[in-house]
Amino acid sequence: MSAESLTVALITDVFPTREDEPRLLSHLAKARARGAQLAVLPELPLNRWAPVSRAPSDADAEPPDGPRVRAMAMAARTTGLSLLGGAIVRDPGSGRRHNTAVLFDSSGEALLRYRKIHLPDEEGYWEARHYRPGNRPARPVSVAGFEIGVQVCSDANRPQGCNALAAMGADVILLPRATPEETYRRWRLVLRANAITSCAYVVSVNRPETGSEGVIGGPSMVAGPSGEVLIETRDPVAAVSLQRTALERARNEYPGYLDVRADIYQRAWRQARDGAGS
Repeated sequence: MSAESLTVALITDVFPTREDEPRLLSHLAKARARGAQLAVLPELPLNRWAPVSRAPSDADAEPPDGPRVRAMAMAARTTGLSLLGGAIVRDPGSGRRHNTAVLFDSSGEALLRYRKIHLPDEEGYWEARHYRPGNRPARPVSVAGFEIGVQVCSDANRPQGCNALAAMGADVILLPRATPEETYRRWRLVLRANAITSCAYVVSVNRPETGSEGVIGGPSMVAGPSGEVLIETRDPVAAVSLQRTALERARNEYPGYLDVRADIYQRAWRQARDGAGS
């Protein structure tokens, strides 16, 4: 059953050591006190920002239910919040590592796991050297009556993924990220455009500046389904209410009511692929 509103907390903070976990619980308790039903953490929130280095470390990765994943599940269960977090997860079969977002329900059960698809490879963001790209979107899941889709950071710069999540029914697209202050104006534009073209809320939580992670830092933000910016914040804990009426209005007005001609674009991508291989 659909709900009329969803309150989401943006947790603009990271927790890379076991000693930081009480602060995570404190932030989530504050979010719950502000009425939040869902909390969103930044990209790889319980890791140091490993891709600042070209050389990966085995200690940065873990199995699918490793210590960081268990800590986030416990935080969700303890505070009674649904929670989006993530970790560098090592596949038990292949040994390949993936930047994996995990969405937990309020009992700590994993509802969704998504592997980041688009990996930067540049100064401060040597991600392609640390983990492999994913190869599929994750179907949206229901949280408190809203359908929730997930991307990670640079996935937003290929809007086909955001549009595909919306076509699968996403009302809200969560996008944890790790981006520098100087590129925020561009990110703000991209996130607003993705919200408009998908007629969905886009909730993006950034890693804060810490002094040890290179150039990371800049606001977290939420864009409404008509492109309006609902909140921009650097606060460790902030909350925003998402309204179903805004979704319905965006989907009934231009450009929301335009047909989604997936058949045409499927043929176009096939032609592009075949042409590239010729």
